[in-house]
Formats: sequence, C-alpha cells, structure tokens
Amino acid sequence: MSKMNMLQAINNALDTAMAEDERVLCFGEDVGVFGGVFRATSNLQQKYGKARCFNTPLVEQGIIGFANGLAAQGSVPVAEIQFADYIFPAFDQIVNESAKFRYRSGNLFNVGGLTIRAPYGGGIAGGLYHSQSPEAYFAHTPGLKIVVPRNPHQAKGLLLAAIHDPNPTLFFEPKRLYRASVGEVPDEDYRLPLGEAEVTKEGTDVTVLGWGAQMEVIGQAVERAEKDGISCEVIDLRTILPWDVETVANSVFKTGRLVVTHEAPLTGGFAGEIAATIQERCFLYLESPIARVTGMDTPFPLVLEKEHLPNHLKVYEAIRASVEF
Repeated sequence: MSKMNMLQAINNALDTAMAEDERVLCFGEDVGVFGGVFRATSNLQQKYGKARCFNTPLVEQGIIGFANGLAAQGSVPVAEIQFADYIFPAFDQIVNESAKFRYRSGNLFNVGGLTIRAPYGGGIAGGLYHSQSPEAYFAHTPGLKIVVPRNPHQAKGLLLAAIHDPNPTLFFEPKRLYRASVGEVPDEDYRLPLGEAEVTKEGTDVTVLGWGAQMEVIGQAVERAEKDGISCEVIDLRTILPWDVETVANSVFKTGRLVVTHEAPLTGGFAGEIAATIQERCFLYLESPIARVTGMDTPFPLVLEKEHLPNHLKVYEAIRASVEF
C-alpha cells in the first residue's frame, strides 16, 4: 500500500495498465512530456515512449474519432479530454459511434477497449467553461458506461476496471479532489466492480445518495444530521451507467426516504432518473418525497461558485426536511 492523492492514483493506474499490456495507449491534449494540464499522465511518455503516450491536436472530435478507430482495430486507447466541458465537440463521435459501433455491426466490430478520461465538476474557481458536470447527457445513451470515483483507492481500481471492461467507458474525475483527496492505495493491479454502488455507511432513517466529490459533502451533512439523532444510510453510486438500482431500492425499502445530490443542474440531472425509478420501485414504502439537492439551473458562475454548488448545509437541510415531513 502507498499513500497517494487522486492524481497519483490515476497515474499509477495508467502506468499499471500500460506495463501489463502494450496495446494500451494514452493520448490527448498536452498529455505527453508535459504530463497533462493536471499532470495525471506525468512520466508516462518518458517511460513508454512517444508511440504509446502522445499529444494530439486541439480537436476533441478528432481525439475520439481517432480513439474509436484504434479501439476497432484491437488497441486499448485511453483518451483524455482536457476538461469535461470540452467534450461536447466529440459528442457525435461518442453517442453515435463509440456507443453504437458494436450494435450496428452485429458484433463484427466493437470499440469496447475505449476509455475516455475527463476532469469534471466545480470547486476550482474555473468558471463556466471548466466546471460543468455532463454525466446526464451521456447517461441517455445505451452502449456506454459512466464511472465517477470519490477517492484515490476508487480512482485506481475503477479506472483499471474501465480500461479492461469490454464496453466504451467515460471516466469522469472530480477535479477538486485531485490533490485534496489522499488515501492508501494498493501498489498492485486491482479492479473494483463497475455497475455496483457502495454502501459507505448504514443507517435507518434516510438514504443519502451521491457520487464523486459530493460524497465528501454528504459526509459533512450526515455528521450534522446524526448530531440531531437522524440515522443516515450513505450510498456512493460510483457508476452512473449502468446504475445499481437494487442497492438503492433495498436501502429505501429500509429507510423510507431518499435524498440525492449532484453538482449538475436540477433540470434533466441524473437525480431525476434515480427519483423516478425509486418512486416506481418503492412507492408504498416512501415516508416523504424524494429530495434532489443539485446545482442551479444557470450557467456555472465564477464569483458565485459557492452559492451555486450543493454544499453540506443544503444537503443537511434536505435530510432534515425529509425526516420531518
């Protein structure tokens, strides 16, 4: 075990995958000798050469189109989009090519070896073009997997699982945790299961659900709530697509209440999908309306970032309101 921050864990996962399989390639804007804008790919070009870790032009559609072609021919590409906000020029390639390649060819061809990494979310005073959380856009697309880690241990284990998964995977990294989240990480290869949520804390009064950086926010909110005598069950969804309906539903069967939080805006956010599904599955067990604590329906602000983000006080108030309904 080594103590790492999230960036070091991601770098270690890429290093592990590239050492084990020469088909694994890393590429994107400035990922080479510079090591990426956040240094997630530091020293990989020096270690594995320019043929396996290299810079691309500043063209996201080209990055993913190139990645699709490599994956279709048997390579295992790990493509970096410098910020998740920049992923939209590649939207067509992801939803119409990556996600549908296997289906439209009758499994004659597939791009299952493709992993797309992207730093996402707020918390770094990045303003409207460096702070967005676009996971819900892609969750509407069958054929993709979407993964979000919450700490260094998960970052390595889930990224290695994504690289080895036989489906194209979007791996969104909460950038505000890159250096803030530190923990013990196994040195060897290990893989955490995709599609399985993790119950990080058991409780009886209310289920609180989130992913990525919001898990730290949830922890602070739950600490306040438990001082009020409220027993909270906490779930880290980890995988947005496919999401673990059974784990969440079983928790709500027990608690009768659900609070979901994410950084993305309220309207069309993935919390709405979760709320609809759990309402269908757990309607007769619900003791209060399912609550959503999210970012605002505005462009991501620079000066008012703290007001925009769903902080621990907003989550705490939602927990209280759900229990006191």
